[in-house]
Amino acid sequence: MRRAATKKAEGATEWGRRRLLGILVAAAVVAALLLGGLAYAVYLAVAGIGEKASASTDVATGETDRSTVAQGAVHRDEVAAEPMLAVPESAAFPAETTSAKAPVIKIPAGTGVNGPAFVMTGFPHTPEGAIGQLAQIDLAVLQSMSLTTAAEVYNAWALPGGVRADEWWITASVQAFLTSTGMGEVKDPSSSVSLEPAAALVKGTDGPDWTTVCVLMKVTASYKQEGQIAFAHCERMQWVGGRWMVAPGAPPAPAPATWPGTQLAHEAGWRTWSTDDTTDPDHIEGDH
Repeated sequence: MRRAATKKAEGATEWGRRRLLGILVAAAVVAALLLGGLAYAVYLAVAGIGEKASASTDVATGETDRSTVAQGAVHRDEVAAEPMLAVPESAAFPAETTSAKAPVIKIPAGTGVNGPAFVMTGFPHTPEGAIGQLAQIDLAVLQSMSLTTAAEVYNAWALPGGVRADEWWITASVQAFLTSTGMGEVKDPSSSVSLEPAAALVKGTDGPDWTTVCVLMKVTASYKQEGQIAFAHCERMQWVGGRWMVAPGAPPAPAPATWPGTQLAHEAGWRTWSTDDTTDPDHIEGDH
C-alpha cells in the first residue's frame, strides 16, 4: 500500500507540473495563433504576399534608427506586421543561458502613481517609456487573471480603432488559462501568477508619438505545482493626452517567446531589461 501511495503521489506531482506548463503554453501560444497570427495572415493577404514570403529570412529584431518624422498609417502597418523570429514552443521553457553578454535596454521606472484602471503610469514620451507602460498594462491583467480586469484595463488604455476588449490577445491568454484550469472568470484564490519583465525591444517607430514595442516576461504560476515560462507581447503604442496608450490598428505579428538570456533570445533581438532608476521620483543622485 505504501509503494502504491508513493507512486500515486509521484504521479500527481508530475501531472501537476505538466498540467500547469501545458496551461501556460496554451494561454500564450493559442492566443498568439488565434489573434496575432490571424492579424498577420490578413496582412499577408492584403499586401499580396504569397507563399514565397515564407522563404524570406528577414525578420524584425528591433529598430536601430528612430523615425523622427511620422510617415503615416501604411508605414505603421508595415512595422507592426513585419514578422519576428519564429521559435518552437519549447523555447519558452527555462533553459541554459548563453555566456555572451546581451545588449541592455534601459526602461524608465515610471512615477509609481496609478492611472486609469489602477495601472501604474508616469512613463516618459520615449519608446522606452512605451515599453514601461506596456509592461504595467500586462502586469495588471496577467497577475489578476480576471476577465473583468482585462476588459477594464483594455478599455481604459486602448484607443478606438483597434480590436475589442474580448478580442485582445491578452484577454484571450487569460481566457485560455482560466478555461484550462476550470476556474471560471477569475483565478482560484489558491493559485498565483507573478511576472518579471526580463527583456524588451523597440520594433519600430513612426515619429515621436507612435511606436511598436515588445516585452518579454518571466512568468511563474502556482496551481497545485509551480511552473515557469516566458511570455512575449508586442503592441502598437501611441502618445495621447500625456500617456502611452494601445494604438489603433491590427495587432502586431506575434513576438518570439524565448527564455531570457538564451542564444535564441539574442537571435530574436531581445535586449536585457534594466530599470533606469534615475527616472524614479524617489531617486536621489548619489544614493546606491
